Amino acid sequence: MEQRVSLITLGVRDLRRARQFYESMGWRTGAGPEDDVVFFQGTGMVMALWDRARLAADSAVEDGGGWGAVTLAFNARSPHEVDAVLAEARAAGATIGREPGPTFWGGYSGVFVDPEGHPWEVAHNPGWRIDADGSVHLAP
Repeated sequence: MEQRVSLITLGVRDLRRARQFYESMGWRTGAGPEDDVVFFQGTGMVMALWDRARLAADSAVEDGGGWGAVTLAFNARSPHEVDAVLAEARAAGATIGREPGPTFWGGYSGVFVDPEGHPWEVAHNPGWRIDADGSVHLAP
């Protein structure tokens, strides 16, 4: 198996609300208004929104209703970009779980939680490189 992730699917209770949130953040989809899954093309990967119960059944797991021990992340090019993304998320309806600030590891980050309860860390790591297309590279 190659060392990569191709698709992340978020299980949601309210597909319309979840779609509206991500579209408010500037994400674009080709999904129709009545489609039961919404795909967003990212840099080198895809993120999908799908009914939470259907995702659990399809994934052969029992949905305990709680957090799935997964946090998504967006790596920013600067602390200023971290602040801007968190402000955009707040305006789109996210809850800010952790206000942005310096981290114990020498970076700068904050956390927003989307309306369906999925946490996103927005971080600037000065040791990582982000290409013009958004590709992230660990420090050599």
